[in-house]
Amino acid sequence: MKRLGTMTLLFCLLFAALPLNVFATSVEELERRLDLVTEELQKLKNESAVEDVEYTSKYGMGPAASKVYQQNKGLSIGGYGEGQFKNYTSDKGSKIDQADMLRAILYVGYKFNDSIIFNSEIELEHADEVFVEMATIDFLLNEKLNLRTGMLLAPVGLTNEKHEPTLFHGVDRPLVERQVIPSTWREMGVGAFGKLTDKLDYKLYVMNGFDGADFTEQGLRGGRQKGSKAKAEDWALVGRLDYEPLLGLNLGGSFYLGDSGQGQVKNIGGSEVDVFTQIYEVHSQYKYRGLELKALVSQVKIDDAEFIPVDAGKENVPDEIFAYYAEVAYDVLPHIFTGTDQYLAPFVRYENLDYDGNNQDVNLLVAGISYKPIPNVVLKADYSNFDMQNGSRADEFNVGFGYIF
Repeated sequence: MKRLGTMTLLFCLLFAALPLNVFATSVEELERRLDLVTEELQKLKNESAVEDVEYTSKYGMGPAASKVYQQNKGLSIGGYGEGQFKNYTSDKGSKIDQADMLRAILYVGYKFNDSIIFNSEIELEHADEVFVEMATIDFLLNEKLNLRTGMLLAPVGLTNEKHEPTLFHGVDRPLVERQVIPSTWREMGVGAFGKLTDKLDYKLYVMNGFDGADFTEQGLRGGRQKGSKAKAEDWALVGRLDYEPLLGLNLGGSFYLGDSGQGQVKNIGGSEVDVFTQIYEVHSQYKYRGLELKALVSQVKIDDAEFIPVDAGKENVPDEIFAYYAEVAYDVLPHIFTGTDQYLAPFVRYENLDYDGNNQDVNLLVAGISYKPIPNVVLKADYSNFDMQNGSRADEFNVGFGYIF
C-alpha cells in the first residue's frame, strides 16, 4: 500500500508539471474527433431517410411511390389514402348511401445500392381487407435498359400506375379506367423499361394472363388474378410508349395481348379455348399554367366470349368493348389570390362505354371540384350523372379526401 501511494503521488506531480499547451492540444484533438463523429452520424442519417422529399414521378410510378428512388441507400416509407361519402339519388334505381375508408396504403421500399431497389405497396382496403398491390425488384442498368420483376402494375392507361388520389380529379377514378382498364390491375411478371430518347419512354412486360372464366357482362375486371396463387397456364405481353414533345404535353399508348382461358374455358364440344384477349389504348395529357386536359380511348377484344359461363340472370360476356373519356380542369385560385400555393380546380369529365352484344352501355358526366390546401392533401366533391342503356344505376353526389406522404 505504501509503495502504491508513492507511485500515485509521483504520477500526480508529473501530470501537474506538464505544460498548459498539452492540455490545449488535447482539447482541440477531442473537438476534432467529435466533429468527425457528428459528420459520420449525419451521413448515416442521410442514407436511411430523405430529409427534403421532392414529390415527383419516377419510372412511371406515382410521386409517393417514387420516394425510394431518391434515397442514397436504405429504407424508405411513404403512402397514400382516400375516403369518401356517396349519396345516391333516387331517380334511377335505389341504393343505401355509403361512407367508406376506401383505402389506406403504405409504401415500403429499400435501396440496397444504386442498381438494386425493392419497392412495395401494401393496401388496407375498405378498412378490413389487406392486399399486396405491388412488390417489385428493379435492376437499374442504364438509362435505356432496366429490368423489373415481381408483382407488377400493368402499364396500361393513365391511372393504373399513377393512381394516388392527388393525381386525378373526381372522388372516384375514371369509370373507363375501373371497368374497361381494370385499375388497380397487377399481376406477376418480369420486364424491361427505360428511355429510348430524352423524350420517349417505354415499358415491355411479360405477365400472367387474366382468368377468363371470371370475366363478366361488364368485361375484364373479375378476371384479375392479383398474384394470389394465380393460374399461369396463359401469359400476356404488355407494352407502353410515352412521348413528351414539349414540357407539359404527354402522348402515349399501350397494348395487352394474351390468352385468358387458363385451361378453364371449354367450347360446346368440351375442348379448351384460348380466350385470346386484346387491349389497346391511346392517351394524352396537357398542362399549361392552370389548364389541365386529359383524354383516353380504349378498345378491348375477347375471343371465344360466347363460351364463358355467366351467372343466372346475367348477360353474356361482350366480345368487344369500346370506351373513351375526356376531361378539362382549371386552377382558378391564382386569379383570386396572387402567389398562392393552394389549388382550387373545377373540372368536367365525359365518359362513354360501349359494350358490343349486351345492354351495359354507359354515358357518364362528372362535374366537380378539387381543392388542395397543400400539394399532398386533396378535398374533392362531384356529381356523377349516369345514363345507362339498362337504366339501372342511380346518380351520385360524392365528397371525399385524399393524401400522400
